[in-house]
Amino acid sequence: MIECHVAPSPLGHLAYRAEDDFLTGLFFVGQKHFPAGLIDTGPPKSRAIIEAKEQIAEYFAGERTVFSVPLRLNGTEFQQRVWAALQEIPFGTSWTYGDLARRMGVAPGASRAVGGANGRNPVGIIVPCHRVIGADGELTGYAGGVERKQHLLTLEGGPGRAQLTLF
Repeated sequence: MIECHVAPSPLGHLAYRAEDDFLTGLFFVGQKHFPAGLIDTGPPKSRAIIEAKEQIAEYFAGERTVFSVPLRLNGTEFQQRVWAALQEIPFGTSWTYGDLARRMGVAPGASRAVGGANGRNPVGIIVPCHRVIGADGELTGYAGGVERKQHLLTLEGGPGRAQLTLF
């Protein structure tokens, strides 16, 4: 059974999607690549959504640096590899797209493909695609918007904190 629940966060409404007690999606409502037809099914019944909401609240409160929600990430084999590598980026740090490609053992020219898979990450924040930055340190390529990416990195004490503009 697929369940979806929309709830507020400090950066806008988040849509949580679960299937069979696995979190399969976490999106900012209206973000790039927001799944078509995703609608709120009411109060959460899935343990995965309940746990994800609790852990996201703790994250935004500065009380959580690691997530333990059971995930099911649906995508191509390459996307799965990228999303697994994203989960290796420690809290408070960032990697460039090139770093990510190198750590995955793919050719340096694969940075664009890595970036494309990164942008299709179905479980934002928990799978920390926001921790990937441009080679020049620029905060680029976040489906939820660069301002949100900047806020998330600032929250974690990583790159972008000096550029924070509160909104």
